[in-house]
Amino acid sequence: MTQEEMKQWIDNATYEQLLQKWRFAPSGDSFFVGEVGSYYTEVLSKKRNGLSHAEQVSISKRVEW
Repeated sequence: MTQEEMKQWIDNATYEQLLQKWRFAPSGDSFFVGEVGSYYTEVLSKKRNGLSHAEQVSISKRVEW
C-alpha cells in the first residue's frame, strides 16, 4: 500500500476503526511511522474531538482500550 493509499484509508476510516488499528497493530506497523504516522495521529485526534465524551468512552470500551 502506498502512502497515499494509506492516507486515503485513514481518511475513510471511522474513529472506531482508527482506534482499533492503533490498539491492535503490531509494533512498527507502517501506519504509525514517519509522515503517515503523524497524519494518522492528526486525523485520529480530529475524529475524536468530533465526538461527545460519552461516544468516545463507548467506542473505547468496544475496542477494549
